[in-house]
Amino acid sequence: MRALAQSEAPFTKDRMKRRQLRGYDLKQIEGFAGLIGVDEAGRGALAGPVVAGAVLVNREFLESRWAVTRAGRVNDSKQLTPAEREELWLEFETLSAQGKLHAHFGVASVEEIEQFNILGATKLAMRRALEGIYAPTAFQQRQEPDLFSSSEEIASFRPQVSARVLIDGLPLKNFPYPHLGIVNGDARSLCIAMASIIAKVTRDRLMTELEASFPGYGFAQHKGYGTEEHREAVLRIGKCRQHREAFLRKLLARRVDPAQVDFLADP
Repeated sequence: MRALAQSEAPFTKDRMKRRQLRGYDLKQIEGFAGLIGVDEAGRGALAGPVVAGAVLVNREFLESRWAVTRAGRVNDSKQLTPAEREELWLEFETLSAQGKLHAHFGVASVEEIEQFNILGATKLAMRRALEGIYAPTAFQQRQEPDLFSSSEEIASFRPQVSARVLIDGLPLKNFPYPHLGIVNGDARSLCIAMASIIAKVTRDRLMTELEASFPGYGFAQHKGYGTEEHREAVLRIGKCRQHREAFLRKLLARRVDPAQVDFLADP
C-alpha cells in the first residue's frame, strides 16, 4: 500500500497543477465578460505551416460542471499524447456546438514564413485565429449613440467587446489586438492550454495530409520537426516546397559539409 501511494503521488501532483489552470483563468477574467487564450504550434519545425488556436470562454464556462470535473485533463499540448489531444478536441467540438465556448484556428503558410519570418508569420496566424472570434475593431472604444444620433448610427452601433486576450509568450509588438503576454501560458492558463491543443491537433492533421503529396519525408510521423529521420530524408531526396528554406540552411550548414547542401540554393 505504501509503494502504491508513492507511485500515485506524481499523478496527483500533476492533476492538482492542472486544476490550477482553471483557477488562474478565474482570476484573469475578473472585470471582463470573456477570456480568449491564444497559442501556436509548429514554430520550430523545419517544414509545414505555423498554426495558431484561439479559445473564448466566459465565467459561466469556467464554473461549469465540465470545467470543474473534466478540465483537469487539459494541459500544454506538448505534455499530452496524440490520443489525449484528439479526445479533448472532440469534447471541445461538443462544447462549442452547445455554445459553451468558441474556438478557431489560423494558418500561416511556408511562403508567408519566408516572407515575414517566423515571428511575423506566427503573429499572422494568431491574428487569423482571433479574427474567427472577433475582429480587431471590436476592441476599439466607441461613443454610444445619444438622443441626437441618426437612425443609421444607432442601428450600426456595436459596443466594445469585453474580453481579455491572453497570448502564450512575451507580448507582441504591433499586434492589432490588445493582449497580455503570458510566459509559459500553456502551463498556467486553461484557455491558453485549450488553444494549444486546437493548434497542435489542427497542424498535425495538416502535416498528415501533406504526407500524401510529399512522400518520403515522414511528415505524418514527425510532423515536420527536425528529427534525425527527417534530416536524413532531406539529405537523401532534397527539399520540397513545404520546407522552410531558411530553417534548413541554418540547421544543415552546421551539421554537414556545405557541398552536401547545394540543393538548398535557389535554382
